Amino acid sequence: MTVEMVLASERTLQGQEFAALYAEAQQFYALQMQILDAHDTERWAGTFTEDAVFELPAPAGPVPARAGLARYERAGAAAQRLAGSLLNHWVGMLDVQPRTDGSLHTHCSALLYATPTGAGSKILYVCVMEDVLVRSRGEWRIAHRRVIRDDLA
Repeated sequence: MTVEMVLASERTLQGQEFAALYAEAQQFYALQMQILDAHDTERWAGTFTEDAVFELPAPAGPVPARAGLARYERAGAAAQRLAGSLLNHWVGMLDVQPRTDGSLHTHCSALLYATPTGAGSKILYVCVMEDVLVRSRGEWRIAHRRVIRDDLA
């Protein structure tokens, strides 16, 4: 699946309907990042569709489906514990583009920052995150995610 940029003029929803959809997308990302930062790996993987693809910057490459996502997150959580710091994500500047098939194409900035025990926070990565969100069993889920790190772009 390819993520495409869409001009604001191509939006099919207007006014309050779009505002409600935008608020749903914001809430989805707030909850998903909190789940990720809490290392609730199975629940985090459950925010993706069964056949989702997660494109990561170098060397990891694409991670297929939920089982691969859960393994990837468990490895990251273990590395964080060894490093002795809290790892957190922040998502902002969210752009939401509804599509006629009911999916949402989103584009946002994402920061990954670490807080070592007894020290100040430090930004590790500045990224762009592009997603395709689809409704599955009444909830938004990610069908495709592409993460682009600024330092590798």
